[in-house]
Amino acid sequence: MKSYLNLFDFKQKVNYKNEILAGLTVAMTMMPESLSFAILAGFPPLVGLYAAFIMGLITSIFGGRPGLISGGAGATVIVLIALMKSNGIEYVFAAIVLAGVIQIIVGLFKLGKFIRLVPQPVMYGFVNGLAVVIFMAQLEQFKTVVNGQLVWLSGNALYLMVGLVLLTISIVAFLPKITKIIPPSLVAIMVVFLLVLGLNIDTKTVKDIASVSGGFPPFHIPKIPFELETLKIIFPYALIMAGVGLTEGLLTLNLVDEITATKGNSNRECIAQGTANIANGFFFGMGGCPMIAQTLVNLSAGARARLSGIIASLTILLIILFGAPIIERVPMAALTGVMIMVAVSTFEWISFKIINKMPKQDIVIGILVALITIFLHNLALAVLVGVIISALVFAWESAKRIRAKKYIDENGVKHYEIFGPLFFASVSAFNEKFTVEQDPELVVINFSESRVADMSGIDALSKLTIRYAEAGKKLHLRGLSADCRTLLKNAEAVIEVNVIEDPNYVVLSKS
Repeated sequence: MKSYLNLFDFKQKVNYKNEILAGLTVAMTMMPESLSFAILAGFPPLVGLYAAFIMGLITSIFGGRPGLISGGAGATVIVLIALMKSNGIEYVFAAIVLAGVIQIIVGLFKLGKFIRLVPQPVMYGFVNGLAVVIFMAQLEQFKTVVNGQLVWLSGNALYLMVGLVLLTISIVAFLPKITKIIPPSLVAIMVVFLLVLGLNIDTKTVKDIASVSGGFPPFHIPKIPFELETLKIIFPYALIMAGVGLTEGLLTLNLVDEITATKGNSNRECIAQGTANIANGFFFGMGGCPMIAQTLVNLSAGARARLSGIIASLTILLIILFGAPIIERVPMAALTGVMIMVAVSTFEWISFKIINKMPKQDIVIGILVALITIFLHNLALAVLVGVIISALVFAWESAKRIRAKKYIDENGVKHYEIFGPLFFASVSAFNEKFTVEQDPELVVINFSESRVADMSGIDALSKLTIRYAEAGKKLHLRGLSADCRTLLKNAEAVIEVNVIEDPNYVVLSKS
């Protein structure tokens, strides 16, 4: 029974007021976004709302950490647009199921830990780029359709929209200075809703996006041919969707960890996200992943447990079933104002304060990741590029640190004491340390303060041994750690090196 309680975090102290109010606020901000992305991808609008309900409920109960909000996110939906246009929605549902299976496999094999490889400059660029994307997405609400074309609002319609948005922003910004009993986002939405309703103001509402009325998500097996050709079609989309969802999800989890000073479980989150996507594929949902904007709305409203996510999901379902006539009258200006404040709070303003104290390469990496996020809207690509460049910069800097201390002992043996790792990037500098022609007949290389890290390092030692042998001289290696000896032992079929057994050498740590 104890493990069952821990699974759902029932032992965690819960502020029910904060959780319920935060859940209601999250539901209000999630609905228009899910509808917008569903329409953008060419799906029926309810497919977006079903995704918000299914993703939110399953991941809130079984996910890797409390406070994290999942739904029909644009990052994963964008991946499926091409598949929708070429093969139709049944193939999309099949791809979503397969993506869920891939995500579960990642969680079962505990591969979620690799998110730790994302450096801080990449996180800064990712979060700042995402904040700009969230803000820019809200500008679409200042447009309307005229004669089949999307144009900017003008005249009284524009002034009303701007005024209501500014009113929402003011409430969200200043209410916490008066009281924190009620989430400011929810208060702002209610105030603007009642104002528009009471004064009969003609402004853009949720109904202008799409109808939110429907029934319970029906069970449905994707109608596709069960053959290898189908797998070839859906697998690339499923793989990319799974990768994008996990990248955004685990980065969001890390962000929540920092905000709440607690630790989430990345592998459990992968499994929960995969399970939710499988359910989406069988219950008319467009799939999704954790949503940073809604998660920040949730946390800013004071939520710290799983209850808020469950409340948000059930609220969306109740709205679909019963509350559509009311919710469809909520002004988009209120939701736009809330999301603008989310964008402002998402931006890492501290990055401006420390930018002159950061290494130049970190600044470039952060800016590049932000630009890819903003202009390509591809969060996974932005993070991948940032990690690769960071790794290359690290390799280059590490390569420059290899050095050698040289001396000849009383027996005429020349010693090279190596400092720094020997790997692909440092091989060239390593070779430059040796003067084969001028060295005596016996040479010893001491690796007590170094290590052979990869096959390039092994190859460098093999070639160096051959150079000394061709000069009629003998080369020995000393001070190799256990893992380095294993590496050389495994490669002895293709290299020739001489390792001196050194019983006094003790491995202090093994990475």
